Amino acid sequence: MIQKIQAKNINIRDLIDNFGLQRVRNPEFFREWQENLPQITDAEKQMLDRVQEGYFNLLDYPPLLENVIKLAIVSPILFIAGFFASPFHIKAEKSVQIQEEDEGIIIEGRIDVLILKDNFWVTVIESKQLSFSVDEALAQLLAYMLADPNPETPTFGLITTGANFTFVKLLRGEIPQYATSAEFVTRNPGNELYSVLQILKRLSQLTP
Repeated sequence: MIQKIQAKNINIRDLIDNFGLQRVRNPEFFREWQENLPQITDAEKQMLDRVQEGYFNLLDYPPLLENVIKLAIVSPILFIAGFFASPFHIKAEKSVQIQEEDEGIIIEGRIDVLILKDNFWVTVIESKQLSFSVDEALAQLLAYMLADPNPETPTFGLITTGANFTFVKLLRGEIPQYATSAEFVTRNPGNELYSVLQILKRLSQLTP
């Protein structure tokens, strides 16, 4: 009998037990968020400063719902990073399904924002309300990334609450393995959105 699980209800233990998912803590596994990062321009920094100011303004008008975070924070950053222009395109609320044939388990869900290049999954954005932690969204994001139709290439993802940003790398292979980046926090002194933009640009360069 085939068992269906909604991706929103999935947890890391489910992915470990049903798909053999492994966390990699060796920093060499996910160097892409640290090395060869492109420079960003003064104009881009000014735009990111405005995004940060918008975030602080939103804090004064709770609750910060998912669609508000997408509109005010996530979408502008993706636009600045060039993900709204060719060769990339956006498909929102895309259904995905992954199946573990031996166990008869199907995971179904919808991705908040999916960035594609020739059907290659470049970055998945999973926006959550600010009251949620990034860790709570990690299993859901990984479940979506496991549906990548190109298992021979790495898949990169981004989890953001608008307040926090964490990048994820997944390698499928015989044993799926993943690692996460450091967490970047919008409210920290300075503007850590600069680093978020640099990493997004770096990951966009890695597409085939």
